[in-house]
Amino acid sequence: MSALAILIPIALLLGLVGLAAFLWSLRTGQYDDLEGAAYRAVFDEDDDDDEISEVSKEKGKKS
Repeated sequence: MSALAILIPIALLLGLVGLAAFLWSLRTGQYDDLEGAAYRAVFDEDDDDDEISEVSKEKGKKS
């Protein structure tokens, strides 16, 4: 029984830390450009950034 008195507050604290980290990531814009990272992974680094932005714009027009 004494183990529950220790484990429950620890679990609640870890949950609050996770929630705080998630809210921080929302406020700092971590989820603003979800498709951009996927395009950067597919295209070579030598390609111009114009190509990536054109693909992003075309994708936005279709949505």
